[in-house]
Formats: sequence, C-alpha cells, structure tokens
Amino acid sequence: MRKTLGWLLSLVVLIGTMGAAGSTAQAATAAQPAAATDIKDQILGIPGMSLIEEKPYPGYRFFVLNYEQPVDHRQPWKGTFKQRLTLLHKDVSRPSVFFTSGYNVNTNPRRSEPTTIIDGNQVSLEYRFFTPSRPDPANWSNLDIWQAASDQHRLFTALKKIYKKNWLATGASKGGMTATYYERFYPRDMDGVVAYVAPNDVVNNEDSAYDRFFAKVGTKECRDKLNAVQREALVRREPLEAKYAVAAAENGWTFTTVGDLDKAYEAVVLDYAWAFWQYSLLADCASIPAAATASDQEIWDTIDTISGFSAYADQGLETYTPYYYQAGTQLGSPDIKQPHLKGLSRYGYQPPRNFVPRDIPMTFQPGAMADVDKWVRDNAHQMLFVYGQNDPWGAEPFRLGYGVRDSYVMIAPGANHGANVAKLMDGEKALATSKILQWAGVAPAAALADAGKAAPLAAPDAQLDQRDLEREPQLRP
Repeated sequence: MRKTLGWLLSLVVLIGTMGAAGSTAQAATAAQPAAATDIKDQILGIPGMSLIEEKPYPGYRFFVLNYEQPVDHRQPWKGTFKQRLTLLHKDVSRPSVFFTSGYNVNTNPRRSEPTTIIDGNQVSLEYRFFTPSRPDPANWSNLDIWQAASDQHRLFTALKKIYKKNWLATGASKGGMTATYYERFYPRDMDGVVAYVAPNDVVNNEDSAYDRFFAKVGTKECRDKLNAVQREALVRREPLEAKYAVAAAENGWTFTTVGDLDKAYEAVVLDYAWAFWQYSLLADCASIPAAATASDQEIWDTIDTISGFSAYADQGLETYTPYYYQAGTQLGSPDIKQPHLKGLSRYGYQPPRNFVPRDIPMTFQPGAMADVDKWVRDNAHQMLFVYGQNDPWGAEPFRLGYGVRDSYVMIAPGANHGANVAKLMDGEKALATSKILQWAGVAPAAALADAGKAAPLAAPDAQLDQRDLEREPQLRP
C-alpha cells in the first residue's frame, strides 16, 4: 500500500513537473514577438479598403487604393461609393499627414511640404464627386463641405488604428480650404493644420477686396501691359474668334455648357490678368507683348499660354464640374470689375452656374462660408495659413481673432499661388517649420530651444517633392 501511494505521489510530482515545464514553454512561446504583419496586409485589413496598385519608390511603400464610403454620411444605409486615395508609407512609428488637393488625387508618388518637414507618412484623398470617386447615380446634393470632411474623418478613424502617432492636415488652394473645413467639423482629429493659399469668400456678393488687389498688385507698368492685351483681344474679337473656331474644330471642342463660343472666348480673355498673377511672377511681365504692335497670333499665343482656350469648352469644364458646383452652392466665387474693358465686355465675369450642366440643380447657401470663417476666427488651434503676396486668391484670406491658440497667418513676399513655408521670410519660415515639427511631435531638442534651428527632417527629393500646379480655369482656386 505504501509502495502504491509512493508511486502515485511520484506520478503526481512528475505530472506537475511536466505541466510546469509545459506552462513555461508556452509562456516562452507567447513571449516571442509575432512576425510583423506587412503594412499592405494591415491596410487591406480595413473593412472597405481595396488595392488598385502598388508602385515602388525608394525608401517608401506607395499604394493606390479605394475606400468604400457612404454616399450620404447622415444616412449611411442609402448606398456607398468607392473613393480613391494614395498612401505614401514611411513607417508606422512616424507621424502622418492627411493631404487633399480638393480635386482629383495624383496617383504618382508625391510628398507635400509638411510631409517633408516631419519625415512622415502621407495619405492623399480624392475629393468626392471627382471622377472616378463619384457615386452612380450622382445625387449632387450630397456634394458639400460637411460630407467631404466626413469622408476624411471616417478614413482617418480607420487609419489611426495603424498610424498611431500625430497627424497633420494640409492642402493648397482648394486643398487648403478642405483642410480648414475638416478642422472646423472634426476639430479633435488632427494635431495641426497647414493650409496653403486658401481663399475665404465669406460674403459672396461683396468682392471689392479683389478689385483693390488688382489695382495695386505688382507695378503699374505690368498691370497696364496685361490690361492692354485683354482690351486688344476684345477689340480683335472677330479675327481671334475665327482662330478659336478653327482650334475648336481641330480639337473637337464644343460649348454646350457655357452656351456658345463667344461666351467661352470672353471668359478666357477676362481670365488673363487673374491667371497671370496666379501662376506668374512680376519678372514674367517682360514676356507680355506690347498690345498695340502685337500680331493677332501674338495676342492669341499669350492668352492661350496664360488662360488656356480649352478651359471653357465642354471638354475642359467636365473635369471640374464638382468644383464649379461647389462654387455656386457654398464656396462662393469672385466677380471682379474690369473698367478697362468697358464697352467691350458683353458678359462680365460669368457665374459658376454658366459652367455646370443645366440638368444639375444649384442653390447657393450663403451661411456656409460665414460659419467656417467665424469658427476659424474664434476657435483656431494649431493652425497655420500661408499666402502669396501677389496671389489674387489671397485677397480674401482667413483671419484670426483674439480667441485662437498657437495659430498663424503668414505671407510670402512676391509669391504667387505656389506660396509655401520655404518662400516665407527667414524668421517666419523658421517659426512655421518649428511649429509644424512640434505639432507632429517630432521637434528635435535644438528646434524646441531655438526655432531658428528648425529644419525639414527628410532629405530633399526633386521628384517626390514637386508640386503639380495645373493651369486652372477661371474661378478655380
């Protein structure tokens, strides 16, 4: 009996030892780090995310993706559409930048200035209703600034589970507007906003700020040269419209939306001075021909180069229908006086309604921009607005009130619609760079102690850092 009990006790000890050993082995196994899941698999693990393609780029992973979004965020059960985006992946340990142009997304690897400054990841989202990110059928009433901000919020919420570090929102022109509207509606998402050359048309019917801008921009000599070319183009309307008709036939341009070739021609001509200052510098005035002695071809060439005769053809307008719709329903649009064209202009600055097909209904909402403007003035926190001194879109900028915190408006001297932090005066450039690094949570100790030592963390890359400035038609920021 004692032998039997001894044997049983030995067995219990043995089993206990084996169990302990097994537990130790399991604990050791559990302590081993699991193989890291590839970033592509993590991204595609997000419900509604799908891959279009991956493109190689040194030092990054670059993905072109689709993300399924509700057509109407207020009523998500009413259908979805696929919204295109790109992801420039650096490392999940780095901060991220949420970029939007406010238009189509560029499907080539690109890096915005804040992304270079913080050496981070970048998510770039196509604006809803820009092809192919358009619901089918398209209910245009679902194209507004709140719905677009909600697109960003929903995507950010999904990606934040992977990219856990700080986030900044950025964009230029309509993209800067978009970043600002996102902050207004979802102020807890981002750790900072960098909005470049963002127009702020608070009262759509009061545009005297633009008239004051064109009365003093650059030099009188340059303004007079531009005005003379515009005037001469309308004086020579008949022969130049004949050239336009030939170009339209050769290129297959039609003018159903704007109405006819005459309206399109005048719209292009009236764009001329605005487009010059938007894209050119004062030094470029030397290339403007003397109107009185210029040939018809020289007048045609300078206007086509700066304004673009394709802009108001149906084929030129189609891509930007979502923008013109928003300009005519919420964003507002400038209506400048051009007294030097008195007696020659038949239509004046035409409203956005003229550039949107008539089967799309439009009703202007005057309170939309006033709401955003008031919110920014009263509530801006860690927001930076950068403008170009000679950019007409900066004539009505965002302004900051007394209640804002750690927010700034800076103006790049002599700069146009391509103004950025790098073009600011040295002191402001250092401060802006330092703030961007701080908001992203990656400011080096030296930059925290002295803003003058703040500098971009990523090495320059000519291809990655290029900004794709398109020739934008009238009223498009």
